[in-house]
Amino acid sequence: MNLNASAAAQPTSINYTVTFPEVQAHYINVEMTISDLKQNTVDVKIPIWTPGSYLIREFAKNVEGFTALANGVPLTAYKTSKNTWHIQNGTATTIKLNYRVYSYEISVRTSIADASSAFLSTSGLFMYPAGMLNQPSTIHIVPYQGWKTVSTSLDPVNGDQFTLYAPDYDTLFDSPIQVGNQDVFGFETGGVKYEVAMCGGGNYDKERLKHDLAKIIDEETAIFNENPNKRYVFIVHNYLKGGGGLEHLRSTVLGATRDGYTNETTYHNFLALAAHEHFHLWNVKRLRPMALGPFDYENENYTTNLWIAEGFTTYYQSVIVRRTNLYPAKDFLNIIAADLSLVDNQPGTKMQSLSEASFDTWIKLYRPNENSTNTTMSYYNKGAVIAMLLDLEIIQQSKARQSLDDVMKYAYQEYYKKQQRGYTDAEFKTTLEKFTGKNLDGFYKKYINGVDSIDYSAYLKYAGYRVIDTLVDTNYAYLGIKATTTATRHVVSVVTRNSPAWVAGLSFNDEIISIDGKSIPDLDKYILTKKPAEAIMIDLIRDGLPKQFKITLSRNPQVKYKLEEIAQPTDEQLAVRKKWMKL
Repeated sequence: MNLNASAAAQPTSINYTVTFPEVQAHYINVEMTISDLKQNTVDVKIPIWTPGSYLIREFAKNVEGFTALANGVPLTAYKTSKNTWHIQNGTATTIKLNYRVYSYEISVRTSIADASSAFLSTSGLFMYPAGMLNQPSTIHIVPYQGWKTVSTSLDPVNGDQFTLYAPDYDTLFDSPIQVGNQDVFGFETGGVKYEVAMCGGGNYDKERLKHDLAKIIDEETAIFNENPNKRYVFIVHNYLKGGGGLEHLRSTVLGATRDGYTNETTYHNFLALAAHEHFHLWNVKRLRPMALGPFDYENENYTTNLWIAEGFTTYYQSVIVRRTNLYPAKDFLNIIAADLSLVDNQPGTKMQSLSEASFDTWIKLYRPNENSTNTTMSYYNKGAVIAMLLDLEIIQQSKARQSLDDVMKYAYQEYYKKQQRGYTDAEFKTTLEKFTGKNLDGFYKKYINGVDSIDYSAYLKYAGYRVIDTLVDTNYAYLGIKATTTATRHVVSVVTRNSPAWVAGLSFNDEIISIDGKSIPDLDKYILTKKPAEAIMIDLIRDGLPKQFKITLSRNPQVKYKLEEIAQPTDEQLAVRKKWMKL
């Protein structure tokens, strides 16, 4: 046997050992062993972002104490970029890298560790050898004292929950790990085993959660005619006040309010969050824009289609919970009305298109400032509105035989299953045209790539509804600022575009001392005592200097929509309504 040939054929082996010697100070220690190296130098990198959360998070900033050894002897190692370490291993074929990661950011997308438990957000914790993203790896976790449970979608090795296997780095970075003594319970539906890992306690009812989550899962699975997983994990972080979620290939991480499960509104919001993140296992994790996979972990991954990936998912979270009958139809209509109101009340809706909001998410959505409401809009909320319009259009054109469900199912089969790739902008538009039966050039020009106002009633009338503004007959005075109150001073936090305050020149961080010569405890209440076209005199401090502004108030332009049933809906409208809301 040719030993050199055998060595050349041996694949590089990558193993991690995770320990917690200073977990009380929020550190996670990682030892990375790379064996069967073929080269005499190697670069290792840590991602700068995590899939599903489109912001450069610079995970390398939390890394410290990096060392490299071969046979116990220190190797020359140094950084060549913000997230890259260069190691000169010479003839050594096995090297050990050690580093530790500070982990104390409370969110669903970053690691957090203390003496009670550790959440390992894998993309911000594990380095990878450059050029080896397709390599498998093994992760061995040495639990901190008293920790007994691991919750993750990664498969255990030989039944050992503390030793995990990842077939490649895309899988590893899409598989968070919870370690500690979380409350774990499970259920099975549609042949898929589900695990729920509750962290941080809470007043949840396990049996109710099992029942309700299973109903949501079944409704979502019915859209695509299959669940591609055999096992799925919900990791739930319960806090004094929590929220948010992040999707993964075979799991999700949810933030929740610890004692919110017995409040029906809070509980329904949690179910909607679970429905949203679970729906992502199809929409974005498998049916995805071309740019979102395979990932580039060192740069932004740009797409103009997050209004589909996130906006459609936001729409479906409400649709799915409605279909389960976990809340009544009127609640669904109220959610739709609230979304419409939110979109139209955001000045940035007239400044930023959906496609632009998607592309610029890396620099705008997750980096808001005092002017963001004036310049940006949410592709979550407006994307959900667009999904509703298209859903109603398809139901109407097909005489209630098809819906947006058919678009999602077709696109999933065509691009994920058949072509095994993402879709382009043009391909998804063509798919929508296939089911609406219409050329959507104008629709895209106005609502996707443009900022035209939408006539919501033109679509909702298909289901026998119309949109009314409950504030249309009001005549409230309007200044156009948001402020935080400190004692009797009001510090301006937002100045709304084209408002009286905007036109007059009020600015972020201005300290309002008095209005009309009086100290005002409640700014909003005082403005409501005035009338549109009435002038007020504001005294304020800006950068330590006094200033005075005379401002003429206007009528408050805010809307508050409600969906109202039209009188005597036709049989056709009732058929669309039934298909839309699954009545």
